Amino acid sequence: MVNAVDRVAYTARQAARVAWFMGHYFAAREFHGAAPKGGQDRPRPARPGPSRERMVADMAALFAQDLANVEVGFYPLLADRDGSLPELVRRSRLFFADLPQSTERKQNGRGREVHSEDLAARYPSYYLQNFHYQSGGYLTDDSARLYDMQVEVLFSGTANAMRRACLVPLAETMRGRDQRMVHLLDVACGTGRFLRFAKRAYPRIAASGVDLSAAYLGEARRHLRPYGDVALNVAKAEDLPVADASQDVVVSIYLFHEIPPDVRRQAAREFARVLKPGGRLIFMDSLQLGDVPDYDGLLERFPVNFHEPFFASYIAEDLRTLFADTGLSVAREEPVFLSKLVVCDKPV
Repeated sequence: MVNAVDRVAYTARQAARVAWFMGHYFAAREFHGAAPKGGQDRPRPARPGPSRERMVADMAALFAQDLANVEVGFYPLLADRDGSLPELVRRSRLFFADLPQSTERKQNGRGREVHSEDLAARYPSYYLQNFHYQSGGYLTDDSARLYDMQVEVLFSGTANAMRRACLVPLAETMRGRDQRMVHLLDVACGTGRFLRFAKRAYPRIAASGVDLSAAYLGEARRHLRPYGDVALNVAKAEDLPVADASQDVVVSIYLFHEIPPDVRRQAAREFARVLKPGGRLIFMDSLQLGDVPDYDGLLERFPVNFHEPFFASYIAEDLRTLFADTGLSVAREEPVFLSKLVVCDKPV
């Protein structure tokens, strides 16, 4: 039960997080300056973008919905787990220490620094990118340690609240079921943020995760230390080392905008393959064009400001048809601030 003290504490905590991460965002933007790749003029988006007032209002609505979800019992009041004050300061220093390198990559359009013959033999070509112009791509321990900080800076402290929206369709699936009998697979689980939320809400759920980055799985293991029964394995989304019809829930968060169209279709087929009849796919990624028209200009600018080579194709992707072609039925789709939640079910 959420009481008045809980509400005040939640509001204060989220306000502090927004101030902290937004402060880093504006400091980084000031550091980056306005120079785009190659020193060329930055193209103007053809579509409108949201005003600052609109974005602040939508952020407030996101946090209000997050708290409302707790109040109606979809999930408990969950800590964001940003770390102790010394840890926050350490990550802040690492973040700013990396800015000169990421800025130099951005200004010179070097988004494939991590590509090498050795790595090309071990990873798909699409993965060997310096996404967001970050150092090490998704392949190094330093990148893994900085990732959550960088994502929250990008989203001004709203990333965790957006991820928690995925717990609502999970709660619907879990209603009346024995947690021990429910198998959940988080595909491209990264540093394990959602898996920790899921295990906090359902401690006995049989949860597992896969990701292409051993370094990020190492960070996930640190986050999931209180839950020693979560299996984590290195694997591609398009070739899951999981048995047919073995999962009750498959989760995919912020994956599709970073893989090319053909791989999206392969991954979607894998989601459908490993789901049990009656199983559920919980999918979250960026908004797409037309979801919230006032944000379309922001979506257009994103791959210009960051190295996201597959983003433009993603925001135009017909997800409903893509999932339907695998046999999955879209139950609902809805915007969650800068993200889009799609819930699909596999017919019985």
